[in-house]
Amino acid sequence: MGLLASVGVLLPFPFYYWLWKYPQRWVDMCGKGKDPSKEMAKVSHLLKLLQFLSLYSVSTLSWPPPLYFYPLFAFGQFLNFRVYQLLGESGTYYGVRFGKNIPWVTEFPFGYIQDPQYIGSIMSLLACLSWVPLQYISLWILGLLFMMRIESKEETANRAKPLS
Repeated sequence: MGLLASVGVLLPFPFYYWLWKYPQRWVDMCGKGKDPSKEMAKVSHLLKLLQFLSLYSVSTLSWPPPLYFYPLFAFGQFLNFRVYQLLGESGTYYGVRFGKNIPWVTEFPFGYIQDPQYIGSIMSLLACLSWVPLQYISLWILGLLFMMRIESKEETANRAKPLS
């Protein structure tokens, strides 16, 4: 189960990498009349489910969780919720890369925490260390750090042209 769980944890990152590097291909694949951010969200939700099932397959759930779980998980999820609240689906799911005009946001947590959605995800994963073996949490965090690095290099010339 270990290798399968590892693959499941890492599954979304090649997809995100490909979308970031080749956004026009995704826009073209989605076709006219389809919102590439919405389509990305659908695939991402499926991949996220597979990630969670992979972690669940190697976890040992015990209750109650350690006290560090509550603040780490709560603040991590707050950051994720806040990012989605401020950016919306298109802003969260690479809308800028797909040729959409997404307004620049400076409200908290933006401007205070670099990469708040990734930091929130990392905090939430660390909160689960009492249930999930470190190697799987580490793999997921390495995937997030990899995407933080990739996304820090915005190539404006590489943005997609929306299909009309």
